[in-house]
Amino acid sequence: MEKAQKQVKDFMEAQGLSFSLEARMLDLVSEVGELAKEVLKGSDYGTAPLLPGAGLEEEMGDCLFSLLALCSATGLDAEKALAAALEKYASRAARTGQVGSGR
Repeated sequence: MEKAQKQVKDFMEAQGLSFSLEARMLDLVSEVGELAKEVLKGSDYGTAPLLPGAGLEEEMGDCLFSLLALCSATGLDAEKALAAALEKYASRAARTGQVGSGR
């Protein structure tokens, strides 16, 4: 398990934060929504280039925390999942010249 994921897991255990998988998933979705809100505010609701502020970094951190907590709760190793995703994207880019699957 990667260092960041272990830090989150240890913190959750030390604080007695035990939630269902469903609650962890809902927390992640909520945090992504808050991150999106910061992007909207920082880009004048999409009408200007993004000017990242302190709120953006805070919400990004909250998203990472929630995602790593969800990984730990499901027994998945975040580092392995990321490595697999990077390999998938690299393979797709080599085959199609595009990283995204919708192109």
